[in-house]
Amino acid sequence: MKSPIPVNYEHLISRRTTGERFRYADRKTMPYALGIGMGRDPLDPRELAYGFERGELRTVPTMATVLTRTELLRGSGVDCAKVLHGEQRVILHRPLPPAGELIADSAVTAAFDKGAGKGAVILTETRARLAADGAPASTLGSTVFARGDGGFGGPAGSGRAPHHAPKRAPDLAVPFPTRADQASLYRLNGDRNPLHADPALVRRVGFPAPILRGLCTHGIACRAVLQAVCGFDPARIRGLDVRFPSPGYPGEEAVA
Repeated sequence: MKSPIPVNYEHLISRRTTGERFRYADRKTMPYALGIGMGRDPLDPRELAYGFERGELRTVPTMATVLTRTELLRGSGVDCAKVLHGEQRVILHRPLPPAGELIADSAVTAAFDKGAGKGAVILTETRARLAADGAPASTLGSTVFARGDGGFGGPAGSGRAPHHAPKRAPDLAVPFPTRADQASLYRLNGDRNPLHADPALVRRVGFPAPILRGLCTHGIACRAVLQAVCGFDPARIRGLDVRFPSPGYPGEEAVA
């Protein structure tokens, strides 16, 4: 639903939260792993370690993106029904424990006005630390495209310059068929955006079917890296940046 408050640049750029606390346990850790496709081979002990609490439960590094979810744009005037996730950046300062409490500070760091009818680009950042000792846990950066909110008088621009992929075949490619219910599985992580579940709503905003979350494909890419080059060892991933140039749909094959 469109907010009755018009977007105001100064108000938007001032949006921030500090000291928010987020507790999680294996009931969060295991559904996240399953939601991004871990455990497809139930006989592989390397995958089993992410979805079975016997022994040392492992965490997928990109789970950091769902542990400190905050509603920075709610009440800002942005039409959240028309917001698309454009980029996600993750830095892991240490492997995430399978259970714990995080303290997070989040802020809108930049907003660029593409013009009336052309939308806006909004950048946010979240820094999380472990409540137990205050040690840095993760730094998250996000770029969203607010399709319905251009023309509010903010500065022109497009945000971060995209990484240019090499013009050659990839060194490794990991195909991963997503499930028809992949979006429904990923909803267990707490993201209830109806854009990923409600066929009537998504048709009203211009999509033929509910789309797969960018953060879900981000997790699938992380799973592919764990499989292909890390031996399923999460400590070997210190960061993962991705760009979402076009929507994907549950049931399609992802290649990371």
